[in-house]
Amino acid sequence: MNYDSLLIPKIHDINTFQDFRESLADHAPRIEQIIAELKRDPGRMMLISDLFRAFHNIKGDAGLCRVEFVIPLVHGIETLLSRMRAGELQLTEVLSEVLLLTLDRLEQAVESLSNNASAGSLHLPTLARGLDGLSTLQAEELDPACARLIEAVTGFKHAAVVLPDRTRAEMERSNEERSQDLRFFRNMALQLEMRSPLFRGRTARNLQLALATNKAAGGVVSSTQLEAAVYMHDVGMMFLPESLWLKVERMTDAERAQLVDHPAWAAGLLARMDGWQDASTMCLQHHENIEGTGYPNKLSGNDIVPGAKILALVDAFEAVMLKHSHRGQNKSVLRAIAEVNASDQQFDPDWIEPFNRVIRTMMENGGL
Repeated sequence: MNYDSLLIPKIHDINTFQDFRESLADHAPRIEQIIAELKRDPGRMMLISDLFRAFHNIKGDAGLCRVEFVIPLVHGIETLLSRMRAGELQLTEVLSEVLLLTLDRLEQAVESLSNNASAGSLHLPTLARGLDGLSTLQAEELDPACARLIEAVTGFKHAAVVLPDRTRAEMERSNEERSQDLRFFRNMALQLEMRSPLFRGRTARNLQLALATNKAAGGVVSSTQLEAAVYMHDVGMMFLPESLWLKVERMTDAERAQLVDHPAWAAGLLARMDGWQDASTMCLQHHENIEGTGYPNKLSGNDIVPGAKILALVDAFEAVMLKHSHRGQNKSVLRAIAEVNASDQQFDPDWIEPFNRVIRTMMENGGL
């Protein structure tokens, strides 16, 4: 999904823009009414279908009237509502707040444009990226991610839902089990670090960059799943000959074919452990690229999960820094980030922007 139209929303034709403005004013009250009814009865499929049609009509009207910034905002909403129609998700209090926030921001952006005012304070790119990220999450991850997105867009925390005692106890047990798993994953990553002095500190660096990039983009990826993927994504290297993955010179085709197997080792281990399926997918896909020329499955575009796109950037940045060291040069952050940005056909441009912001902030604060 291209978010360029959200950076500086434009009016292409004032007459069709006014048509869209009137259309949105008709749809908005009905959407609020449907959401209010769904809060009382979340399982009413007819209302979910009505809500999907209302947002779909807004998207269709935006396309006809060339109000292009609306389309990426509604795209993520449509995917969420499609999953609700399929019975995969239910409307929760915090998800309903995200839907209403999106509607509010659409109306505010239209009013800003009609008054020749800036829409920059509305954080539309963050909202659109967040909505697309939400649309890929499992049901149990959705509410926390919705709360993070609301805070990223508005600056205010959403009130936490009070859980029944039994549910709270189960979550505490689950959190402790996950903490134990994460310690195990981290130890695996540190074992990999020990194989070469050049790897020293890479786990901490990669984790810091990945989590900060996710936060800069609205926190749409589960930080726990992303942390696990950072630790585990290259662990499969240890199942290959060290002479292969520590090699400085250019690899032969046969060696490269062996290397293609390494994401599946870590992904397979995570997939067999309860609760780490999303991290498994991130590991498996972290060498895919948006043009479909990566490995192991030649996925492209939105078929690659957001966490894998973050991991790909972080992994590439670390690899470039390591390459400079191999060549006897001091590690240059500027050279590394410039090389990553030049690979615009490999990485999702919607994730390069928050990644660049993180690198810039770290450089200014002396963190790199």
